[in-house]
Amino acid sequence: MALIVQKYGGTSVGDTDRILNVAKRIKGFVDNGDKVVVVVSARSGVTNELIARAKKINAFPEEREMDMLLAVGEQETIALTAMALHSLGVKAVSRTGAQAGIFTDMDYTRAHLVKITGGDIPERLAEGNVVIVAGFQGVNDAGNVTTLGRGGSDLSAIALAAILKADVCQIYTDVDGIYTADPRVVKKARKIPEMCYEELLEMASLGSKVMQARSVEFAQKYGVVFEVRSSFNNESGTIVKEEVASLEDVVISGVAVDKNQTKVTVRNIPDRPGACAEIFSVLGEAGIGVDMIVQNTSQAGKARLTFTVSKDDAPKAEKLLKDECAKLGGAEVCLTGDIAKVSVVGTGMRTHSGVAGKFFRALADSDINVDLITTSEIKISVGIDLEKADLAANVLHSAFGLDS
Repeated sequence: MALIVQKYGGTSVGDTDRILNVAKRIKGFVDNGDKVVVVVSARSGVTNELIARAKKINAFPEEREMDMLLAVGEQETIALTAMALHSLGVKAVSRTGAQAGIFTDMDYTRAHLVKITGGDIPERLAEGNVVIVAGFQGVNDAGNVTTLGRGGSDLSAIALAAILKADVCQIYTDVDGIYTADPRVVKKARKIPEMCYEELLEMASLGSKVMQARSVEFAQKYGVVFEVRSSFNNESGTIVKEEVASLEDVVISGVAVDKNQTKVTVRNIPDRPGACAEIFSVLGEAGIGVDMIVQNTSQAGKARLTFTVSKDDAPKAEKLLKDECAKLGGAEVCLTGDIAKVSVVGTGMRTHSGVAGKFFRALADSDINVDLITTSEIKISVGIDLEKADLAANVLHSAFGLDS
């Protein structure tokens, strides 16, 4: 008998038939004598639909009201999942994030965890219930509903697994593990049986949609070993943990593609200490992440700054920066197009030379021009033409021997 935390993503609970299938899977664990806590996302497409409705009414809706709206998606799913389990003769109770003791800060739409108590989950488990928790949401000190940002259900599951000291944490999704690249883009992508937190953290932050980066950070911090697996079959998935034995010649573990990037250019910035700090402070205070920063050489006392933000944040970033540019004496901001970020990741880069040369030669041989570059000791990322993203992913996958 084990205490298991399971998370089911939006595709896994996309309609009533899939919710019933999830309930049957859960029943199998209950019949085995296990105690089960289930974290669910909103049904696939529901969150996007709610956002679209809000923006038809108000292009810049207040974030507190957005959280009140978006939390509805997960609350629908917990109730339907409980009903599905009841129909199979399984005792189950649903809990919102607040009822599960998930407390956050006051940062609406992208709240951070402050405290997790688990609420009455242990008591309900002791009574023989499956406890179904709404992922993606919590509550702040003012009693207001907050959401954790895209992919926040992963974080809810990992956090509950940590506080409940679960024996197993399973992240169910629409793919049967973590692959060397997105198999929808790279047909020769292969499933990775085991992966370390550090590599997955880089891949998640670089556009891999299997796991949310904050979830992997939390798992690493609290030592939560988890498995990413499919809700549509019974095959083993990918185990993610602290250390993974690897062969000496394995340099690159995976290729990630992020097509959700917009390039932002700020021109005529006064070439003085603090000017860039003012620009990035405004974005930081608004919770807008910035990536791939390049500053051009000053001309006539003016500099140009180029960086990327997510497409979702681009309109808000532009609005904030226009106000800030007015304070910088003639600076101008413009969104200069959507681009793709393509990256290779691998802890083997620390001990192998020639990775950068192979990376850029592979792109050059396929006539792929590089616009922006960022690196760390275990990754190389480039900004390229959006239309060449899939080609770049396949070329790099082959160049680093990941096809076989």
